Amino acid sequence: MIEQWQIEQFHRDGFLVVEGVLGVDELTALRQDFDQWVEESRGHLQGWGETLDGRARFDLERDHRPDHPSLRRVSSPTEISSACEQAAMKSRMAEIAAQLIGGNGTRFHHSKINSKLPHTATQVKWHQDFPFTPHSNDDLVTALLMVTEVTPENGPLTVIPGSHKGPLWSHWHDGRFTGAVEASVVEEHCQQPMACYGPAGSVCFMHTRLLHASSPNETELPRTLFITVYAAEDALPFGENPLPSRHYGRLVAGRESGLVRTTPNQLRLPEKPRGASFFVQQAGMDLPAA
Repeated sequence: MIEQWQIEQFHRDGFLVVEGVLGVDELTALRQDFDQWVEESRGHLQGWGETLDGRARFDLERDHRPDHPSLRRVSSPTEISSACEQAAMKSRMAEIAAQLIGGNGTRFHHSKINSKLPHTATQVKWHQDFPFTPHSNDDLVTALLMVTEVTPENGPLTVIPGSHKGPLWSHWHDGRFTGAVEASVVEEHCQQPMACYGPAGSVCFMHTRLLHASSPNETELPRTLFITVYAAEDALPFGENPLPSRHYGRLVAGRESGLVRTTPNQLRLPEKPRGASFFVQQAGMDLPAA
């Protein structure tokens, strides 16, 4: 468990990096599964596999080639990896997330692996998570486990400290859910980002309202994150889970209260991506058929 000063830092800044959350054996099991999927990706030219809603489980970046694998997303990996299920549900990561959320209990919402293999093009534009997963209250925490070492150079998460206390910015533009804030928001509010990095086994715990982004990995060092989203037990989801799984809603801490708690938020509900991931929305490629 973490100390009170760390909890206070999380609520002040909207994020907290904790080193040594997972041990060597847990990390080895996660890496073995992901390395196997990367090797499998060499035999594919487009996304493959299938999740509960029929979309591809494995999502490839546009620069993917057999000799240059660029597997950028694995959706709902807890369904196909016991190592991922253990890390998401029964690890110190889940315990710390529950400690940060507080209240009666904490639920698993969804999970994914976001990877930037060496010299790949994947980047993430400035956005907040809550507009993708709106709930009756915003006590949601995204836990980003560093499966590999993350450095300031290999495409780390960058955040704007304290931005979780600001407004919920629109992620809709010209009648389309783009999954990113407007350029004017970036220009005014995102000019002094802080990078979140650390050795493998570290976790960045991030508030759902925090502004964040990341750049491509232009190094030889892979940057792989296992990402799990946790919600307060009394947070009622508004809309469909963007990454459904059979583990959705499972309590990882606490108990059922039977209550729904609300906080005053106002936003337009998101569109679910038609492709394998939100990357196609941010790239402007998730348009309706003509």
